[in-house]
Parts: sequence; C-alpha cells; structure tokens
Amino acid sequence: MPGPQVTSRRDFLTQAAATAAGASLLGTGLLGTSAGRILAADNSKRPRVAVLINTFYYSSHAHVILENFLVPYLFNGQVVQPQMDVVSFYVDQIHPNDMARDVAKQFNIPIHATIAEALCTGGDKLTADAVLLIGEHGTYPTNAKGQVEYPRKQFFDQTVEVFKHSGKVAPIFCDKHLSYRWDWAKEMVDTSRAMKIPLMAGSSVPLAERRPPLELPAACKISEAVSIHGGGLEGYDFHALEVLESMVEARQGGEAGGRDVQFLEGEPLWKAAEAGVWSSELAAAAMAAEVGPDHELTKLIQSRGKSTTAEKTPIHAIVVHYRDGLRGVAMKVGNNGIRWNFACQLAGEQQPRATSFYVGPWQNRNLFRALSHAIQTFFREHKSPYPVERTLLTSGILDAAMDSRLAGKQIETPQLDIAYAPQDFRAMREMGATWKIITDAIPAPKGIEAVGIN
Repeated sequence: MPGPQVTSRRDFLTQAAATAAGASLLGTGLLGTSAGRILAADNSKRPRVAVLINTFYYSSHAHVILENFLVPYLFNGQVVQPQMDVVSFYVDQIHPNDMARDVAKQFNIPIHATIAEALCTGGDKLTADAVLLIGEHGTYPTNAKGQVEYPRKQFFDQTVEVFKHSGKVAPIFCDKHLSYRWDWAKEMVDTSRAMKIPLMAGSSVPLAERRPPLELPAACKISEAVSIHGGGLEGYDFHALEVLESMVEARQGGEAGGRDVQFLEGEPLWKAAEAGVWSSELAAAAMAAEVGPDHELTKLIQSRGKSTTAEKTPIHAIVVHYRDGLRGVAMKVGNNGIRWNFACQLAGEQQPRATSFYVGPWQNRNLFRALSHAIQTFFREHKSPYPVERTLLTSGILDAAMDSRLAGKQIETPQLDIAYAPQDFRAMREMGATWKIITDAIPAPKGIEAVGIN
C-alpha cells in the first residue's frame, strides 16, 4: 500500500491552481442542454476528457493510462495521436510521491477540488465530453472479505448528479471492476442504461498479445477453462477473471452467467482437485504456455501441495460453474506479477489450447497502451468495444468469491444470471508489433513522454 498522505488538500490545491493559471479557456465551450442527451460526436472538435483519480504517482494506473492520453503512443507498431484533450483533474488522495501537480503544469491541466468542478471545468454545467474514472490505488480501507474499498461507485454517483443537473450525459470509463460490492456494480450498470450513459469498464490484460497466438473458433464448445495470475488477492483475481471471461464469452450460445462460485486454498484446494472439482492438468497446460512443462505448478500437483515448493508458491483458486455447464477457474500461482496465462478444453479435442498474455517491457506498464487506445475509441464513438456486462459479471463473481473465502463454502449466485452476446474486439488488441520497437533495452521513462517514436 502507498505511504501516508503528507500534504494537505488545501496546500495541494493551492499549488495546483498556480500551475493551471493559463488554463482558463478550457471552460468556455458551450454545449447543448436537452435532457438525457449524449454530447454530440463532432469530428471537427477534440473531445474534452475530465479525469477522476484516486491518487497519482509513478507507475500508478493514473500514470500508465494518462501517458497515452497526453502524448503520442504506439499501438500495434503504429504511432497514434490521442486526438482528445484532458481538460481537468480531480485527485482524491495526495501520494507522498505525487505526480499530479507536475503533470498538470506540464500539460496545462487544472486540478479541481471536487468532482463536479472537474466535470464542469469550474462552471456549473457539464463541459466534459467524456469521463475517465481511474479508481485504483490509494490508501482506502480493506474490509473483512479482503476487498479494498475503492470509491469507484462514489465517483460514479457524483458524476451522475452532474449529468442530471446539466441535462446531458457523457461516456464514462471505469478502470478495473465496477465496484467491490455486487449491488453497487449492478446499480452502476442499471443507472447507465436508464440514463443512456455509454459505460465501459474492465481490465487491460485481455488486450495483451497472446503468445503463442490463440484465437478460439467462433461459437466453440468449451467444457472447462482456466486463467492463471501471479499477483495479489482480489485485485489480481479480477484481472484473471477478465482474461477468463474475455475468452469464454464467445463460446456457443454466448455468455450464460454464473450459477455458483467457490474460493479454494490450502488442503481444500488439493482435495477438490482429487475430486475433479478443477483440472490440475488444464492448469498445468496454462502454466506451460508461459514457462514450458517444468514449472512450479507441476511440482505442486505431483506432491498435492505437500512439497517444500508449496511453502514458496502461494496458490488459490476461484471456481465458477456457469449456467450452461461450463466450468471456469481463475487461479493464483506464485508471485510473478506479470503472469497471465489461459488454457481451455474444447469439446472433441484431445489436447487443450493454451496461451500466455505478454505484457511487453516494463512490467505491466505497457499493457495500458492497448487499453488506452480502446478507451479513446470508446470516447469518440460512444460505444464500448466489448460489453460492459463482461465486467459486471466478473465484478459479481469476484465479490461472491470473497464471500466464499470468508464463509469457507461454495456460494450460490442467482444474481449472476447475466447473459450477453460477445463482440469482436480484436481491433483493440495488441498483436505484438509494438514490442519490436519498444524493447527491454529501452529504459522506462520516469514521467510522461513519447517512447519509440521518431
């Protein structure tokens, strides 16, 4: 977790205001006021983006997303100009190594004291054409279920109040899961539908390059699928669930929703494997896509978690039974924060299909190039490149998994009766050309600057 706050909000905003003295022109645009109207997409006007941030420091989500909004970036080996303007910041917490003030000064972006002011660029009606909600990182409570209580829902609610007051709406992107609470996540989606607010959310990982390349056949029959990560509880479990869902949602019949969820660790995890609750062979195939056949999970499987390897290899699993009979598993194996693997068993095939999601150089930082590209496409077109129902479902599965962990039993999930048709999002995925330009030999920049662009 980040260290304690060391700067008062008053001092922070006083300093930030001084850096934004030349930004007064940002709030002068006049927009339509018809009730419930989406801000019109105008190809002659660069969309104005208001950014709502938990906290902003080196390698935080605010940093690695915003760098692709503020300078040209590479996507699939091509230089992309953002073609939109970040016009305001709201920063909820001031990190000891805060970057917000320096970035605000560098790019002439005012920092506002409230979400409403950021959305209205200091006025009293909505002037932003899009809202970028980066509700990740910061010092927030962790509840009994192991969930960090990030204020994404609170940010969303305050944004909706501005929309209601202004009589118009704008697209919202919510970074990662919608909320740590299922009822709040559902309410966010329901509100967006009722008010016709374009809403997009989710993980960066499904957009990463797949090594080896893997495209599942359209409308294929999948009997079981597993996704593996090497990060922390809940926060990285979400990414693994998004990887899982992004792959299996295109199965025959589309997404059907979840019937029940179970969190497993320790001895119950291995007893469940012996009972056929999850397939250790399929999990091993997912690991092999990353590191080959000789990996830590193989040793754990052979000893059923009783070898010395088990002491060095933290492992847990979230088992999801879907309503159409599919079994999905999201696992943590080890402590490799850039581990993102997938395998599935297709009906009628002997061998599983497997891949590893490659993040590029600089740990997970470059994952956000493709995500930022997808968000910008969404802001321009007012249509998410993949259904928000995907993230609604993964948010609900994750919350149920944390309930299961606390209760020590399988949880029935009637609330996850979420069926949806997938969308082809290949145009938003990094296919690998960027990593021929940005290589491990190039040092990661400490601030925000274009990299690999002549």
